Amino acid sequence: MWIDTHCHLDAGEFAADLASVRRRAAAAGVVHCVLPAVAPANFDAVRQLAHQHGDSYALGIHPLYTQGATEDDLEVLDRALAAHRDDPRLVAVGEIGLDYFVPGLDPARQEYFYRSQLELAQRHGLPVVLHVRRSADQLLKHLRRIPVAGIAHAFNGSAKQAQEFVRLGFRLGFGGTVTFERALQVRRLARELPLSALVVETDAPDIPPHWLYRTAEERAAGLPQGRNEPTELPAIGAVLAGLRGMAPEALAAATARNARDALPRLDALLA
Repeated sequence: MWIDTHCHLDAGEFAADLASVRRRAAAAGVVHCVLPAVAPANFDAVRQLAHQHGDSYALGIHPLYTQGATEDDLEVLDRALAAHRDDPRLVAVGEIGLDYFVPGLDPARQEYFYRSQLELAQRHGLPVVLHVRRSADQLLKHLRRIPVAGIAHAFNGSAKQAQEFVRLGFRLGFGGTVTFERALQVRRLARELPLSALVVETDAPDIPPHWLYRTAEERAAGLPQGRNEPTELPAIGAVLAGLRGMAPEALAAATARNARDALPRLDALLA
């Protein structure tokens, strides 16, 4: 049983064949997907898709969307979390966090929205789904002041940072990046972290595994970038299991248990 803890099924790349995408994933053993929002504009979409396909969702403002966000957006989020507090499919506040890789984003503005959303998660009693991109230390700084737990999505920090996230109650998300042999740090973490710290994800349609990835030269030559989708999760998980020297079935069971620990509302949905 595989749980995809981070999947953007509302993305335009899935508009033409979403039902088929979700059926293929279920046939491959992906029993559940967590669908994080990125801005108030897609709050309703992820909620409706989660109900339609038996999945779950998170509501939040992604750091890449903070440039255009306002105080009103935080109020919309607060109201949405209150309005759907009894919806068992609302499992977290997310996708929130910090991104210090993409140029042109105001770090102070990102931090303000990140800190504000941690406070909302704490107020509403929900875990968080974190975006971590060259920002682990700053994320941790605020988590020490506003203690909430959850999942650090697509984790790519240092071993020391990983250990601190785990100490604060987080599970760390591993996806397509772990399938690349050159991703030495991510693969080292995947091998060496406690099994109890790991969850698996696709970030579909993004972060494709190596068998779907096309270089810039290949794309220029006309080869399309492969679309990642939750169907790829068992194959990604098999790579991770191989790095740890364990059976994929054992990894699936362990990471599903970890996902339920990180997002406690999943227990009732998957009972």
